[in-house]
Amino acid sequence: MQIKQVETLVGMTQKNIRFYEKEGLLAPRREAGNGYRNYSDEDVERLQRIKLLRKLDVPMDEIRTMLEGKLTLADGMRRHLVTLEHRRKNLDTARTLCEELTEQPGLLGTLDAAGRLEKMQALEEKGVRFTDIKNQDKKKKYHGAWLAAAAFVALMLLLEGILGWAVLTEPPPLGISIIMLAAPLVFVGGALLALWQRIKEIRGGEIDAYRNY
Repeated sequence: MQIKQVETLVGMTQKNIRFYEKEGLLAPRREAGNGYRNYSDEDVERLQRIKLLRKLDVPMDEIRTMLEGKLTLADGMRRHLVTLEHRRKNLDTARTLCEELTEQPGLLGTLDAAGRLEKMQALEEKGVRFTDIKNQDKKKKYHGAWLAAAAFVALMLLLEGILGWAVLTEPPPLGISIIMLAAPLVFVGGALLALWQRIKEIRGGEIDAYRNY
């Protein structure tokens, strides 16, 4: 069957299906001659199993190990339960701290943050994990960088269209035409290069939590 049919049967986007193929969790048969993917009923069932485990937040490496038969489903779930238990304890600790803060009188400006942070650091040294602010902020930085670059590129392409129309309407000398039409494209290239450098800067030294999933 074709990928559109699989998309409907599994309730998973084609993009996600191809992603799992790229990650080696799925390997549909290729048709002879045209090389098109031909998904079988077994592929559909495999994707349903993947979807189930992903909804339970099981990491892809664990899913791959279970699909390859190197780990039983029961053992895989036991391992995942340990991870979930660690998360639950961390959330319980964070909840306790939040409840303590509800007992604090006055505004935020009166809070002894230094003392609370010392307490949290002591808990972290014992293995408690709180939210990684840098990872949260990084997503916002990505969005800002992409939006700024997209707006600038759109503006330059609009300018390119206007200049192209002007050149076709009243053609100037060839050299001037080339300069006029090339200038916006040079700026577009510079904006894309700056975007790439900004993305590398944001990534530098920071851990992408979603890479494990």
